[in-house]
Amino acid sequence: MKKIAVVLGTRPEAIKYGPVINALKKDPRFEVFIISTGQHKEMLDDALAVFDIKPDYNLKVMQPGQTLAQITSRITDGLAKLLPQLKPDALTVHGDTGTTLAAALSGFHHHIPVIHIEAGLRSGNVYSPFPEEGNRKLVAQIASLHLAPTPGNAANLIREGIPENRIVITGNTVVDALLWAIEQIPQGDNTLLEALHQDTRKIILASAHRREAWEKIPDIANAIKVIAERPDVRVVIPMHKNPIVRQAFQNTLADMNNVDLIEPLNYLDFCRLMNRADIILSDSSGAEEEGPTLGKPTLILRSLTERPEATHSGSAILVGNSGEQIIHHVCRILDNLSAFKGANVQTDHYGDGLATQRVIGAIANFFGLGPAVQPFYCGCEMRPNNYFVTNAA
Repeated sequence: MKKIAVVLGTRPEAIKYGPVINALKKDPRFEVFIISTGQHKEMLDDALAVFDIKPDYNLKVMQPGQTLAQITSRITDGLAKLLPQLKPDALTVHGDTGTTLAAALSGFHHHIPVIHIEAGLRSGNVYSPFPEEGNRKLVAQIASLHLAPTPGNAANLIREGIPENRIVITGNTVVDALLWAIEQIPQGDNTLLEALHQDTRKIILASAHRREAWEKIPDIANAIKVIAERPDVRVVIPMHKNPIVRQAFQNTLADMNNVDLIEPLNYLDFCRLMNRADIILSDSSGAEEEGPTLGKPTLILRSLTERPEATHSGSAILVGNSGEQIIHHVCRILDNLSAFKGANVQTDHYGDGLATQRVIGAIANFFGLGPAVQPFYCGCEMRPNNYFVTNAA
C-alpha cells in the first residue's frame, strides 16, 4: 500500500480533486492523507462537503490581506513539520494555485515525488494569469508525473523538455465532477434557482474575479449594466468574496431590477445555475471548461487563455475585458440565441467523464501497481464556418 498526501487549499481545487480523492480512498492500493492549507476558508470547506470529504490536517494559513509571499511561506512552514511525520510515498498537487506551488516545493525539499494533476496548461504569458501561469511552469520543473488534461497540454510539456514517459493524458476531472453534480437531486430549495426555471427571459450567468483584471472590473460592471437594460435579459452574478470585486459590482449594479447580486452558491446549486443559463460570461477557469461541456455559449473575459480547445472548436470566445467588446458580443449572441441553440456548440474536448479513472490508473502505474493507462484523446478541429469564429470581430 502506497501513502499518498493530497494537498489542496482552494474551492476550485476541491471541486476538481473531489472525484479523485474519493476514488483514491476506495482503492486498496493507497492510503490517503488529505491536507488542507486553508488558502480558502469557508469556500473550500463547503466544496469539500459536497463530496463528503473532510481534511485529515488543516494548516489554516488564511489571514486577511495576506500576500503571495506570505501564503507560500506559511504553507511550506506547515508542510515542513507535517511531511516528515507522514512520510508519504508521493504528494499530489492540482493546477496552479499558491497551494500548488508551495506544496510542490515542499515535496521537492523532502525528496517526495510530486504528482501534478491538471498539468501542462499554458497561456504563453507568465504574467497572465498571474500568478497561476508562473506557478504551473515552476511545478512542471519539480513534478515526477504530469497528468495533462488534453493532448495540447501534453504537447506544451513536451516542448518544455518534459519526457513523454512522465506524461499521461487523462482528461479533466472537472468534467467528472460536473457530470456527477448535474445528476444530483437538489438538497433543499433555492428560491432563486426555482424562479429562474420559471423565468422566460434570457439568463446570463456572469462573474469576474481575476487579480490581473481588478482594475477593469468597473468597466465589466458597466458593460453588464448596459446589457441588463434590455427587457428580455436577467443577469445573475455570484459575487466573489474579495471586497475589491464585490464593491465594483455593487456600486454599479445594486439598483438594477433585473440583476441578481448573490452570495457564492454551493457547488451543486452553481452547476444547476450553469445548466439553466443561456449565456455564461466569466473569467473563471472553471467556467471555460464547464460552460462548453454543457453546450452553453461561453464568453471569456480575458484576452488570452490556457484552455484554447473550446475557442478553437467554436464553443467559446475570448472577448477581453473592454466594455464595448463585451456589450457587442453578448448582444450579438442574445439576438441570435436560437441559432446558437440549434448549433452544436457543446464540446467534449476537456473530458469524457472518465478522467478520475485515468488519474488513479496513472498513479498506480507510476508505482508499478497497475498497467499503463490508455490516454484520453479528443480532436480539436477548427470549424471556420462556426458563427463564434467567423463573426468574432
